[in-house]
Amino acid sequence: QVQLVESGGGLVQAGGSLRLSCVVSGTIFRIITMGWYRQAPGKQRELVATITSSGNTNYLDSVKGRFTISRDNVKDTVYLQMNSLKPEDTAVYYCNYGLTDNYWGQGTQVTVSS
Repeated sequence: QVQLVESGGGLVQAGGSLRLSCVVSGTIFRIITMGWYRQAPGKQRELVATITSSGNTNYLDSVKGRFTISRDNVKDTVYLQMNSLKPEDTAVYYCNYGLTDNYWGQGTQVTVSS
């Protein structure tokens, strides 16, 4: 059974930083593309960043240059480093296994105050 456990959310002022972590278990982590999504109140869930097994990354335009996705295939963990945070980054952030609807983390709240 694939399980994803997230941590690292919180409340931060605009311009601040947070790092989200997602530990994956129950699967061969290193061969799978991982993603971070977010969902703000009243909005659809959107894909923020992805990282392939070989380390290739892609980002939502609005976070390019501010967010960095990375992975540690020894610790079976994917990270999202978020810098220069803006109030519009406020959302619940979810990690996702394989970019399908099958496996999601529980979500972690990120709140950016102005």
